[in-house]
Amino acid sequence: MRHELRMKVRDYECDLQGIVNNANYQHYTEHARHEFLLSQGVSFAAMHQQGIDAVVARLNMAFKLPLKSGDEFLCTLRLKKDGIKYVFHQDIYRLPDMKLSCRAIVDTVCVVDGKMTTVPQLDRLVEE
Repeated sequence: MRHELRMKVRDYECDLQGIVNNANYQHYTEHARHEFLLSQGVSFAAMHQQGIDAVVARLNMAFKLPLKSGDEFLCTLRLKKDGIKYVFHQDIYRLPDMKLSCRAIVDTVCVVDGKMTTVPQLDRLVEE
């Protein structure tokens, strides 16, 4: 399953060079993951109340083309599974030219009662 979320760069997300500060790309990808899950009826808050905590275990980002204030962009994601990990493959494209700005691979794990495990809420969303 592929999910897309359109967003816009805000002035305060830029650094002195006038480009988006690298840390904000992590915010963009996190927001896209949360919106994807909500669109599929999965809530991090509800999972936490059930004793399931989904956490980022590893994050790898490759920066290709900087975004600037006012740029609109598209954050895409695909969810795959690698053993116990849920792996989000996320790309950020500048609009309207669809040039790749950032590529991220985010490994997440779910912790229940202090142990890493898989959960049905996410298993049903994994791309075949």
